[in-house]
Amino acid sequence: MDTILIPYRVARAKIRDGDVLLFRRAQGLASRLIATAGRSEYCHAAMAAWWNERLMCLETVQTHGGRAVMLSTAVVDGPDLIDVYRVKTNRRRFKRDLAVKVMIEITGKRYGWPNLMRAAMLHLPVVRLFTIPLDDDRASNGLPFCSDAVSRALRAGGVDPVPHLADAGTEPADLARSAAVEYRFTLSLDPKKEELCESHDLDG
Repeated sequence: MDTILIPYRVARAKIRDGDVLLFRRAQGLASRLIATAGRSEYCHAAMAAWWNERLMCLETVQTHGGRAVMLSTAVVDGPDLIDVYRVKTNRRRFKRDLAVKVMIEITGKRYGWPNLMRAAMLHLPVVRLFTIPLDDDRASNGLPFCSDAVSRALRAGGVDPVPHLADAGTEPADLARSAAVEYRFTLSLDPKKEELCESHDLDG
């Protein structure tokens, strides 16, 4: 995949409700493990949403659980690159508002450690022989982890990103490889972090 770098101040107006945000691998151990397990450079998944004039990043993270932060904050504080994916236009049944609603509903809730551990066990030698495959969305219950939440949201909007794989087994890399979405561009910053995204004034 060729990377299309677009400065955040330009890309902001091109982002739509329900766009999937995939974060490239950061330096932390947990991030490296998630990316390595998924055989990709992605370590985190979130969803974009507009609240009036503010562009938000809806996500669930290990240290905070479900939350909504300004995307400019995520760009400044997170890894250098965030890739933006969008449900393909030929999937007209996709309801962006329903997808965003699901992501909003997880804000304030705890992080889905049990689901993450179940998904992680599928990568462990020997252990995975005794683990029930996560191939049915009915197995996706409890609190979600990051890509689990995004998969649930997309499915609520009418698009199952990875058929025959439960939301609770969906990793950031699975979303990137999904036939239901397509890569649009990558948010980029210059070394000065675009003057801290113009002190976040871009977000209202």
